[in-house]
Amino acid sequence: MSDIVLISDPRVTSLPVEECGEPLHDVRGRLRVDGRLADDAGAYAHLREGVLARLEDAQALLPAGYHIVVVEGYRPPALQRTYFEDYKDELRAAFPEMSPEELHSAASRYVSPIEVAPHTAGAAVDLTLCGDDGVELDMGTAVNDNPEQSGGACYTDAPGIGDDARQNRKVLGAALEAVGLVNYPTEWWHWSYGDRYWAMTVGADAAVYGPVTL
Repeated sequence: MSDIVLISDPRVTSLPVEECGEPLHDVRGRLRVDGRLADDAGAYAHLREGVLARLEDAQALLPAGYHIVVVEGYRPPALQRTYFEDYKDELRAAFPEMSPEELHSAASRYVSPIEVAPHTAGAAVDLTLCGDDGVELDMGTAVNDNPEQSGGACYTDAPGIGDDARQNRKVLGAALEAVGLVNYPTEWWHWSYGDRYWAMTVGADAAVYGPVTL
C-alpha cells in the first residue's frame, strides 16, 4: 500500500475546489441502476451531469454483453460522516493499539473523510458490471467489501483474484479511464471525476466539484 495515495493524504486534501455549479442528474433511465443502497429521496441515483455523461460514454466503449451497473452515486454529508465514523469505530475495536491519526488514515482506505469525500460532491460513483441478463459479473469481491472482509482483494490490483475477475476489472477500468474517470486504488468499484482525488491524479490545479445539496 506504500505506493497508494490515500484520500486523506495532504496531497489530496490541500487541493482547492473551484466549483463549476453543474447540477446533479438522475442516473435512472440512462444507465442500469441497482437498488441495494437506495434511499427514499433517491440520492444514491444522482451524479453530476459531467460524471453521468462520461459513464454513458464508457458504456458505449464496453464490449458487447457488458453493462455498467451504478450502485451508489451522490451521498448526503450526514450519511458520509456516519459511514466514516462507524468504520473507524470498527477499526478501533479491532486494533486498539492504533493512534487517532492511524485510525483516520486506515479508515480512509475504505471511506472518505467528510472534508474531502467525493460522493458528497456527486463526483464519485460505486459501480460494477453485469451481463445482458442483468446478473453481476465476477469482480473478485462484492461492491463495498472492506479490506478486512476481503483480505485485501478489494484493492483494484490485488493479487490472487481469479482470472475472470481480473479480466472484468481490466475491461471496466479501460472503459472508465478512456473517458477521464480515475479509480481509488483500494476499491475496484470506486471511480470519480472532478473531485480532489481526480485533480491530484491527473495533475489539475483544483477540483471542479465540491459538496452539493440534492
